[in-house]
Amino acid sequence: MIGVIVAFAVGLVLSLGLTPLYIRFLVAHHFGQFIRQDGPTEHLAKRGTPTMGGVVFILATVLAWLAGSLLNGHWPDWSSTLLVLLFVGLGVIGLLDDGIKIRQERSLGLHAGAKVILQIAVGTVFAVLALTRPNAHGITPGSTSVSVARPTSVDLAWAGAAVGAVLFVIWVNFLVAAWSNAVNLTDGLDGLATGSSIFVFVAYMLIALFQNTQSCWGPTINQANCYATRDPLGLAVFCAGLVGALAGFLWWNASPAQIFMGDTGSLALGGAVAGLSVLTNTEFLAVVIGGLFVVTTMSDVIQIGVFKLTHKRVFRMAPLHHHFELKGWKEITIVIRFWLIAALFAVIGIGLFYAEWASQL
Repeated sequence: MIGVIVAFAVGLVLSLGLTPLYIRFLVAHHFGQFIRQDGPTEHLAKRGTPTMGGVVFILATVLAWLAGSLLNGHWPDWSSTLLVLLFVGLGVIGLLDDGIKIRQERSLGLHAGAKVILQIAVGTVFAVLALTRPNAHGITPGSTSVSVARPTSVDLAWAGAAVGAVLFVIWVNFLVAAWSNAVNLTDGLDGLATGSSIFVFVAYMLIALFQNTQSCWGPTINQANCYATRDPLGLAVFCAGLVGALAGFLWWNASPAQIFMGDTGSLALGGAVAGLSVLTNTEFLAVVIGGLFVVTTMSDVIQIGVFKLTHKRVFRMAPLHHHFELKGWKEITIVIRFWLIAALFAVIGIGLFYAEWASQL
């Protein structure tokens, strides 16, 4: 448990301290955000605000995770190592995307095809490695069983291990693409994605800690509803470090933002949600825990789908937060209310997770 506390503290201190230094570096090199012309006019004032801020909280999280793992008395475990690889890998893709936007002075970065190929490459490596290196109990970080709050009887390996592995890779890539793009869409207002993500990762930290205390190989109260999750404590340490890093970053990212996370941060955060859902066996429960991201994405899907069919718009502008901006809501009002919604989804998700466990008593 000391590792979890230390990871949070290290992530917070590093992010708080490094972000202003990074802002000065970005300003000195003119690495500023390009603002799309078809968005709310108020956003034009944000043109030139330093971006790629995700670099800071990614670095702070990795260092906090290492510190917390070592203080727990061992080197980082395999599950959290894979999660870090996914987190950093998607962050690098986002960094390339942000770099092209800045260099070309446009709102489009990497070519869509190249971006998808790189995401598939990172997701595939994560998925394949998640089915390797079983622990002493034969448990690998990933499972071919589809999960809600724990693995279900629906097994992707129904036609054999090889088929199961292929289907698992496809499933994981879908989750990685869905969650990384969902967070990316939500990152449209000062502090919105950062604050919302804090609630999601606090929820996952609590879930991982609970899975650790109720491990099938620990002093559990009821073996009938124990969790066979591999390395839950390591996952909790990662989440604690990320929560601390995001809290420190939010100090500078809150309205009026002095720095944006960019695709560097949003893709990494989405990848972390996807990875945690796989590694904690909560793939469908994640839809509730990260409900705000899901709602934001669905608003975009609905807007595009209805417009193509009827040439009419459901919202004044998608994603949803821009709709409320065009209705006259102040940015800070939208952000705070969306944070409250994100917190509510996270609490409901934790409640459902606990209810499933309690129902087995």
